[in-house]
Amino acid sequence: MPKSPDLLNLWYTGVNAVGGDAAVSRTIAAGDVQAPDRIIAVGKAAAAMATAAARTWPDTPCLIVTKYGHAETAPTGAQVIEAAHPVPDAASVTAGQALIDAVQSCKPGSHLLMLVSGGASSLAEVPAGDMTLDALKAETQALLASGAPIGDMNAHRTSRSQIKGGKLLARFKGAHVTTLALSDVEGDSLGTIGSGIGDAPSDPGFTFAPHIIASNAIAREAVAKASPVTVLTNSETLYADVTDLAPRLGRMLRDAAPGLHIFGGEPVVQLPDNPGQGGRNMALGLALAREIAGTEGLRILVAGTDGTDGPTDAAGALIDGTTWADSGADALARADAYPWLKDRGGLVITGPTGTNVMDLLIAYKA
Repeated sequence: MPKSPDLLNLWYTGVNAVGGDAAVSRTIAAGDVQAPDRIIAVGKAAAAMATAAARTWPDTPCLIVTKYGHAETAPTGAQVIEAAHPVPDAASVTAGQALIDAVQSCKPGSHLLMLVSGGASSLAEVPAGDMTLDALKAETQALLASGAPIGDMNAHRTSRSQIKGGKLLARFKGAHVTTLALSDVEGDSLGTIGSGIGDAPSDPGFTFAPHIIASNAIAREAVAKASPVTVLTNSETLYADVTDLAPRLGRMLRDAAPGLHIFGGEPVVQLPDNPGQGGRNMALGLALAREIAGTEGLRILVAGTDGTDGPTDAAGALIDGTTWADSGADALARADAYPWLKDRGGLVITGPTGTNVMDLLIAYKA
């Protein structure tokens, strides 16, 4: 009989396969990046990505913009700005201006290396027109509460920004830009990752070499290869609202044959007024707990590959057929899954992972 898989270890296997340091190192080793004159890293995985580049080019000026608490691995000598996510703050505007200054300081003939990961939309911003920071915050909070798909959110953010959608690199007067990106969006489009902060304008005055160097598909494939049991599902389909997704997934998993099921993507949650503490993965985990209540031999882990789920220190949830209790319904309604799962030992807490390729759901049916 095959060994029962450790779901958290499998999740880490997937995450490590798309780590920012490892992905950038592989790309450099493959000879896909010439020596840069300037390095800019922005996103939740910025410090890890910059570390790999600085290892090869330690004397190259480097600017890192990342989330609070995500800069511990930043290379010595780099300029680091930490800002807020998922709602921008004053530091985000400081970071956005620093990005403009860094790009505009590049000399004719120079090569700029852009390292981009998810979270950049909030972490760096220079509002367009007469948009104030308070108005930008309010719009962002409303978009998050609406459960809008990330593509729609980032299109809106781009319209409000002086640095998104190729506008940052439109300021570049050098010769060449290489962008290495970790994809946290459906379809892996550079124009959507970080709202296109590392994308080129439509008619750039420089040569442009974009590379998607890590994705949810790569993470899922690593999980599948490491599984000690038969993998029955490996799909990127977590793109619905949690209230629709949980019943569908729960029904499928209850009726599934023994084996491993791997899903990727990024579900959405519509938040009530005055929501509690939680995130989309914890909400999905709690909703799935209700769907599989009483089912024996079924365990489910769902967590964000960046190590954070909503504005909390948790990455997601680990649940089984014994997790649910009726009080969970109220926690779901109030978007307050975090304390409910914490009381039942159902939280997954990993800390920052150095990557960001959306979410992984791994389920095992004995």
